Amino acid sequence: MPTTNKRDRLVDAARTLAYRQGFRATTLADVAAEAAVPLGNVYYYFRTKESLGAALVDRWAAEYKTLRTRWDALPDPRDRLLAFVEMTVANRDGLARSGCPIGTLCTELGKEGGPLADRGARIFGDLLVWLADQFRALGGPADPDEQALQLLSATEGASVLAHSLGSATLVSREGARLTRWINDLAAAPAHHTPAKGTG
Repeated sequence: MPTTNKRDRLVDAARTLAYRQGFRATTLADVAAEAAVPLGNVYYYFRTKESLGAALVDRWAAEYKTLRTRWDALPDPRDRLLAFVEMTVANRDGLARSGCPIGTLCTELGKEGGPLADRGARIFGDLLVWLADQFRALGGPADPDEQALQLLSATEGASVLAHSLGSATLVSREGARLTRWINDLAAAPAHHTPAKGTG
């Protein structure tokens, strides 16, 4: 269903442009043109580019919260962790073409620092907390916070390499390795070994 709310259209346009050309390279005039909204209307909803950036970050945060809620409905932590990996693999073509949209945005914002960068960093922070909760529920002697960091680093690293080398296959390979790792943890939580590097 097409988005009719002008504010939503502007945030959608900002997301498209930030992913395509970078947030800092995107002007409010660019967003207005992409959304087919008069420039004057942009200032009604967003007086500054920073306020538009905050809305963009909040949109991504809300979408990831929705995903976590959906995954939480799955019966056990193994299934929830696998759903996270499967989401990454399902997006492999887009990752190879343009990289991870959240990782790209947060990296760009992080170079300049400030409140907007901190706001963006919370997306990954919240995801790490959720992943750690799943590993904790799965059991085993390893530190669940370290396992969460390992998993997210693996998926983000695969995204960077896939984009740099233009190969969606790298995401599929890393997804298969992570799936084996998670299944092994679930089968023998007290006797697992940490996952090795991408291979």
